[in-house]
Amino acid sequence: LTGLFNRRYLENMRERECRRAVRAKRPLAVMMIDVDHFKRFNDTWGHDGGDAVLRELSSVMRAHFRGDDIACRYGGEEFVVVLSEATLDSAFVRAEELRKEVHRLVAEHRRQTLGTLTVSIGLAALPDHGVSPEDLIAAADPALYMAKGPGRDRTATAHVLSQPLLRLGEAGLA
Repeated sequence: LTGLFNRRYLENMRERECRRAVRAKRPLAVMMIDVDHFKRFNDTWGHDGGDAVLRELSSVMRAHFRGDDIACRYGGEEFVVVLSEATLDSAFVRAEELRKEVHRLVAEHRRQTLGTLTVSIGLAALPDHGVSPEDLIAAADPALYMAKGPGRDRTATAHVLSQPLLRLGEAGLA
C-alpha cells in the first residue's frame, strides 16, 4: 500500500543499526510519526480514502528521507523512521521539515480533496534515550503523545535520561 518497509523489516534492521551506531560511536535517531485525526479520513471517505492518505504521506516520506534512513509503516497510521548518523537536533530539523511538507500536501480521493493532512512526530536519539532499539522506541512513543497532547501537528523530543544508562563506548552492544 505505502511502498515503505513494514514493521517486520524495521524489527530486523533496528537492532543492526543500533549496534552499528554504538560500535562506531555515531549518533542515531528514531522518529515516530502519526497521522493526526486519521479516523476522520476513514469515517468520512471510507477505507479507500484512508488508504489514499497513507499513500500520499508515504510518497512524501520516500522523497524526504535519505537512502540510509529506514522508513517503515509501523502499524495503522503510524510510521517509524530510523535516521542513521542523525543527532537529536538534526532529527528535529528534519522532522519539522517533514511536518511542514505534509501540511502543504493536497491529498485527493476520487477527484476530491480530502482536507488538510497533518502529522505529529516524536523523537528519541542514541545515547540520550538509551542504546537499544527498544529503549529508543520506548522513548519516542511518549514523545509522540507529547506532540499530540497540546493540539497535534507538532514535533516533540523525548525527555533526556537524567543519568544516561550507558555512554556510547560502554555499551554492551558492540
